Amino acid sequence: MKVIDIIKGDRPSLSFEVFPPKTTDSFSGVMASAAGIASLHPDYMSVTYGAGGSTAGFTAEIAAEIKKLGVTPVAHLSCIGADRASILSQLASLREKGIENILALRGDLPGGDSGSLSDYRYAGDLVREIKAYGGFCIGGACYPEKHPESPSDAADIEALRFKVEAGCEYLTTQMFFDNNVIYNFMYRLLRAGVSVPVVAGVMPVTNARQIKRICSISGSALPQRFLRIIDRYGDRPEAMKQAGIAYATEQIIDLYANGFNAVHVYSMNRPDVARAIKDNLSQIIS
Repeated sequence: MKVIDIIKGDRPSLSFEVFPPKTTDSFSGVMASAAGIASLHPDYMSVTYGAGGSTAGFTAEIAAEIKKLGVTPVAHLSCIGADRASILSQLASLREKGIENILALRGDLPGGDSGSLSDYRYAGDLVREIKAYGGFCIGGACYPEKHPESPSDAADIEALRFKVEAGCEYLTTQMFFDNNVIYNFMYRLLRAGVSVPVVAGVMPVTNARQIKRICSISGSALPQRFLRIIDRYGDRPEAMKQAGIAYATEQIIDLYANGFNAVHVYSMNRPDVARAIKDNLSQIIS
């Protein structure tokens, strides 16, 4: 099933993300986590893609296994450092495995070097390639608080417009911790004429160690209310897990209540966290 049809449905959708292992010997553990999340019957599951394509094979394989488990998979695909032949090869592999959905990303090379060793400069270039190849529903990423490398909010919105015009059918946001951020972002998108559906990305922070990495990757601002939770419960693992799940649940309920029809949870390969979130929303998404 195509993701665009899922997120345009009548009821709120809830999806989860998994990430592949870095080495073969940990593949079975990741698949067990993916199977645990799939058993919750989410509307779809996305599978991330390592820096520089380091987990490309695992991404396609996990996506194919998720499909066998009866859940719609979305395979991430990034283009930085890739030549056209390798991208076409990966598209052929995904098609052969029956994958219909791709999240098209620019990505970063290992070590943070986003250099020029690529046939694709921007994610929009990859979107155009996938669109020309045909047969895939194409999603893209967006940053409600502006991409860290973008010189301005206006430039960031223009980059999104470029992706949409190239064939991107929906956007999934980077994580955020203050819903007012995404409501303001939606206003800027609509004012700029970018009207594709937006999936809100939410991360349940279940341990305090995640925070530094989260901020370095996403540039997300941390509201005082959230920081107070970290200060109070950060050194009590089970309390922090419960508080993080509750905070994310509250975000999601508010998003649904304010018109968002699709939420994607960055569940960090944690079936227990995914289950807790879904259980908290059982009557809301039924």
